[in-house]
Amino acid sequence: MRKGDATRVRILDEATRQVAQRGLIAASLGDLAEAVGLSKSGLFKHFESKEAMQLAVIERAQEQFTEYVWRPVQDLPHGRPRLQAIFDRWLDWTETECAAHGCPIMALSVELDDQPGPLRDALQRGMERWRRTLMREFQAMRQPPMAEAEAAAAYFQMKSYLLGHSEAKRLMGDPDARRSARAAFHALLDRSEG
Repeated sequence: MRKGDATRVRILDEATRQVAQRGLIAASLGDLAEAVGLSKSGLFKHFESKEAMQLAVIERAQEQFTEYVWRPVQDLPHGRPRLQAIFDRWLDWTETECAAHGCPIMALSVELDDQPGPLRDALQRGMERWRRTLMREFQAMRQPPMAEAEAAAAYFQMKSYLLGHSEAKRLMGDPDARRSARAAFHALLDRSEG
């Protein structure tokens, strides 16, 4: 990797951590520049504008999530085996990978959900791709495949369990959060096999 590319990744990784803690708009360019050892003007050697950097942060957060949650399980059999592994990796993402600063995608989702524009659109596109991927996994659980509406409802429940886990674990300090989330998800898988 070229030095400029490595610096850009370092900037984006730090920005993603700051966004998870403070939000995209509140993340300070001064703090970011200091954390990566650059001046503010040095940041803009790597990005055309603040919005371009914010879009790159959204993309980087989605890349990090994909690398952590999807890549290790993508070769597993479709359906239940892959969904179980994804769910566990997603729990690990919250409990381990993002333990110090929180999930950047969740922070972005809360911040941008009512902010129309290119930042929200970029986040929404990535989240929709992920939703469609998981819906296909639910559909693969049976033959013939479950209807799209049923797969969408199953994804909605899965995501609800993950968000509930995050709140219970991170905010409420519930030591039983993971067990509760996994039990609910396994019951969903049992129902989905139909």
